[in-house]
Amino acid sequence: QVQLVESGGGLVQAGGSLRLSCAASGRAFSRYAMAWFRQAPGKEREFVATISWSGSSTSYADFVKGRFTISRDNTKNTVYLQMNSLRSEDMAVYYCAQGQFGYGLGNDQAYVYWGQGTQVTVSS
Repeated sequence: QVQLVESGGGLVQAGGSLRLSCAASGRAFSRYAMAWFRQAPGKEREFVATISWSGSSTSYADFVKGRFTISRDNTKNTVYLQMNSLRSEDMAVYYCAQGQFGYGLGNDQAYVYWGQGTQVTVSS
């Protein structure tokens, strides 16, 4: 049974930072790509960032480039999302996801397991 548990969400002022974590269990973590998606109220879920099995390859949505950084620690079975310079439009529920293969894509079809989400609220 694969479990992905996100943490680190909360309330932050615009311009501030948060670091999200996603702890995985139940599958060989180091073999699979991981990703972060987000969903704001009334909007569709959207891709944020993905990282390959080894961490050597990353990809980001244009709207977070230069502000967010995805990383992973395969010794801790954990993936992170460092979010800096947060804006009101970043407010959403953030989900981590585990891919089918070692390299991920920017669409949710490529991911088979999902966490329950963590809320990020940005106050202006």
